[in-house]
Amino acid sequence: MHFIWSLIVGGVIGLIAGAITSRGAKMGIISNILAGLVGSALGEALLGHWGPHLAGMAIVPSIIGAVILVLIVSAIFGRSKNA
Repeated sequence: MHFIWSLIVGGVIGLIAGAITSRGAKMGIISNILAGLVGSALGEALLGHWGPHLAGMAIVPSIIGAVILVLIVSAIFGRSKNA
Protein backbone atom coordinates (compact mmCIF):
# COMPACT_ATOMS: atom_id res chain seq x y z
CA MET A 1 0.00 0.00 0.00
CA HIS A 2 2.92 2.36 0.67
CA PHE A 3 4.09 1.89 -2.93
CA ILE A 4 0.72 3.05 -4.27
CA TRP A 5 0.74 6.11 -1.98
CA SER A 6 4.26 6.92 -3.12
CA LEU A 7 3.15 6.82 -6.76
CA ILE A 8 0.14 9.04 -6.05
CA VAL A 9 2.15 11.59 -4.05
CA GLY A 10 4.94 11.49 -6.66
CA GLY A 11 2.39 12.19 -9.39
CA VAL A 12 0.95 15.15 -7.47
CA ILE A 13 4.43 16.54 -6.81
CA GLY A 14 5.27 16.18 -10.52
CA LEU A 15 1.98 17.86 -11.43
CA ILE A 16 2.75 20.79 -9.11
CA ALA A 17 6.28 21.08 -10.53
CA GLY A 18 4.88 21.10 -14.08
CA ALA A 19 2.39 23.82 -13.14
CA ILE A 20 5.08 25.96 -11.50
CA THR A 21 7.36 25.71 -14.53
CA SER A 22 4.50 26.07 -17.09
CA ARG A 23 5.56 22.80 -18.70
CA GLY A 24 2.88 20.60 -17.19
CA ALA A 25 0.75 20.48 -20.34
CA LYS A 26 3.50 18.67 -22.21
CA MET A 27 4.02 16.07 -19.47
CA GLY A 28 1.94 12.93 -19.20
CA ILE A 29 0.96 10.95 -16.13
CA ILE A 30 4.05 8.73 -16.22
CA SER A 31 6.31 11.77 -16.63
CA ASN A 32 4.62 13.48 -13.68
CA ILE A 33 5.13 10.43 -11.48
CA LEU A 34 8.77 10.06 -12.52
CA ALA A 35 9.44 13.79 -12.05
CA GLY A 36 7.84 13.64 -8.62
CA LEU A 37 9.72 10.55 -7.44
CA VAL A 38 13.12 11.49 -8.86
CA GLY A 39 12.63 15.13 -7.92
CA SER A 40 11.77 14.06 -4.39
CA ALA A 41 15.00 12.11 -4.09
CA LEU A 42 16.94 15.03 -5.58
CA GLY A 43 15.30 17.63 -3.35
CA GLU A 44 15.73 15.60 -0.18
CA ALA A 45 19.37 14.89 -1.03
CA LEU A 46 20.08 18.60 -1.60
CA LEU A 47 17.83 20.18 1.03
CA GLY A 48 17.24 17.51 3.65
CA HIS A 49 14.09 16.03 5.16
CA TRP A 50 12.40 19.11 6.65
CA GLY A 51 8.79 20.21 6.48
CA PRO A 52 5.65 18.11 6.34
CA HIS A 53 5.94 14.49 5.21
CA LEU A 54 3.51 12.48 3.13
CA ALA A 55 4.13 8.89 2.02
CA GLY A 56 7.68 9.14 3.32
CA MET A 57 8.52 12.22 1.23
CA ALA A 58 9.22 15.69 2.60
CA ILE A 59 6.81 17.79 0.57
CA VAL A 60 8.62 21.16 0.25
CA PRO A 61 12.08 19.80 -0.67
CA SER A 62 10.40 17.31 -3.01
CA ILE A 63 8.56 20.04 -4.91
CA ILE A 64 11.71 22.16 -5.16
CA GLY A 65 13.69 19.14 -6.40
CA ALA A 66 11.00 18.27 -8.94
CA VAL A 67 10.96 21.86 -10.25
CA ILE A 68 14.74 21.75 -10.67
CA LEU A 69 14.47 18.38 -12.43
CA VAL A 70 11.71 19.54 -14.80
CA LEU A 71 13.68 22.67 -15.72
CA ILE A 72 16.85 20.69 -16.40
CA VAL A 73 15.11 18.00 -18.45
CA SER A 74 13.09 20.52 -20.45
CA ALA A 75 16.25 22.54 -21.14
CA ILE A 76 18.02 19.46 -22.46
CA PHE A 77 15.20 17.74 -24.36
CA GLY A 78 12.69 20.55 -24.90
CA ARG A 79 14.39 22.22 -27.84
CA SER A 80 12.85 21.77 -31.24
CA LYS A 81 14.83 21.29 -34.44
CA ASN A 82 13.66 24.65 -35.85
CA ALA A 83 14.69 26.70 -32.81
